[in-house]
Amino acid sequence: MATPLVEVADRVWVARHEWFDVNVTVIGGTTGLVVVDTLASTREMRGTLDAVRRLGEVVAVVNTHEHFDHVLGNSLFDGLPIHAHEETAAALERFRDDRPAYDGERSEEIDASPVVVPTDTFSSARVVDLGDRQVELLHPGRGHTAGDIVVRVPDVNVVVTGDLLEESAPPAYGEDSWPMDWPTSLDLVISLMTDETVVVPGHGAVVDLDFVHEQRGGIGVVAETIRDLAGRGIPASQALAEGEWPWPHEALRHAVARGYEQLPRASKRLPLI
Repeated sequence: MATPLVEVADRVWVARHEWFDVNVTVIGGTTGLVVVDTLASTREMRGTLDAVRRLGEVVAVVNTHEHFDHVLGNSLFDGLPIHAHEETAAALERFRDDRPAYDGERSEEIDASPVVVPTDTFSSARVVDLGDRQVELLHPGRGHTAGDIVVRVPDVNVVVTGDLLEESAPPAYGEDSWPMDWPTSLDLVISLMTDETVVVPGHGAVVDLDFVHEQRGGIGVVAETIRDLAGRGIPASQALAEGEWPWPHEALRHAVARGYEQLPRASKRLPLI
């Protein structure tokens, strides 16, 4: 059964897929449609694309970041501009050239989906013109990855955040995350919002500004706890046990390791004996 596209604002639709609980966003204008993120496989995206084409012609694609569950449907958009941050394109080139086999559900389907690198990259900001509507792409800084971007539709006050925010799980701190930068990156994203903003996270249900503030608070606690523990000489191997954290330890293992790596040497004390 195809995942339905739900209109969350004028000509902005979201399909929340059960697989990975990941969102695809479609933005319409007089010249066509922009598709934001393309799911974890070509097959999965094809089902949604049939519904998208009933809304109009796709003229551009956006990848919010490089993780496979957001990009492996890119091949269905051959010949169209695929917009992404330059760090995302570089990461996908590396992934394409040295791609490990996927070890998980529907692995054959994922492995059979080609990696298509974004064609139109930028470092800070870009505007996609849809005729009667401007779609703004902005890199607020590093967080979930080095190349996160948010997509803003200003005329209807919609912001699509990719995995800088997640509704259905704790923020995903992976081996490529930047936990010490993430809070200030979210501060910039929040500056684009009002109390009426419709916020589409990378995973889970559509949220509002109150949710964004709450999750940003937790992400800030993670960064400040890492900074405090390192400053007191607590080694990274003991940080999870010593700190008070907003999310379960299993969600923060990479956050601690990456956070300690990010800290300048001067902010770390020698481990206490």
